[in-house]
Amino acid sequence: MKAAENHVHLESSAPWTRLEQDLRQVRHELVTHPLYGMVGDLPSLRVFMASHVFAVWDFMSLLKTLQRRLTCVEVPWLPPVDPLAARLVNEIVLGEESDEVAPQRYTSHFDLYLMAMEEVGANTRAIRQFLAGLSEGLPPDQALAPLAIAESTRRFVLDTLFSCGAPTREVAAAFLLGREDLVPAMFGSLIVELERSGTRCDLFRLYLDRHVQIDSEVHAPLARKLLRSLCGDDPANWAKATVAAAAALSSRRALWDGVVTALRGHS
Repeated sequence: MKAAENHVHLESSAPWTRLEQDLRQVRHELVTHPLYGMVGDLPSLRVFMASHVFAVWDFMSLLKTLQRRLTCVEVPWLPPVDPLAARLVNEIVLGEESDEVAPQRYTSHFDLYLMAMEEVGANTRAIRQFLAGLSEGLPPDQALAPLAIAESTRRFVLDTLFSCGAPTREVAAAFLLGREDLVPAMFGSLIVELERSGTRCDLFRLYLDRHVQIDSEVHAPLARKLLRSLCGDDPANWAKATVAAAAALSSRRALWDGVVTALRGHS
């Protein structure tokens, strides 16, 4: 019986192994990107955060797409078709939208990021102008159009929102491989550089530390279970998931390249 169980486990892990192999190069390029070594003082941190905050915002659009499709947020309510998927995505939403960052202190990670920007003096004008445009009913592309941001930042947001229209398992792949599974390695590199330079940014460190801990220990494992549940054993599903994840990683690399260009322009 044990041998049969091991065989099933090996069979089910094969698509995931192939996906990781296919994405290894672009993931390596992101984890070792020169950006992390350039964010070592307050001026460079401010430049970084002014662009990265848009990725913090559009992350929630990916997550909310999954929540809308895999749970029921409508009235009249109907039970979810896949209770496991609903449980997994709701657990991630709980942490991202209302994390307990201190005893009895709850906030979304996006709001925590805005507070961290204000703490270090980063410019929040563009992101707040963007949110104001959305609250007035503007489509995202029109709300982005007048902002004084890099084209790479604008393109990243539009790429993310476009991916939200893909089939659910492809959205889950972009969410997992382009975000949850990648963040601990990226943010860990930022933490190393900030510690080396002695830069004081308490709220930003809290934001980074929470993501390294929660994403590596909780959210990434949950997202992996979700992707496996959605793709099953169908090779075609895994192939499409790989394409979606590769696109998300390439878009992130372009965003980081744009921030590096901005940093060099401020040096």
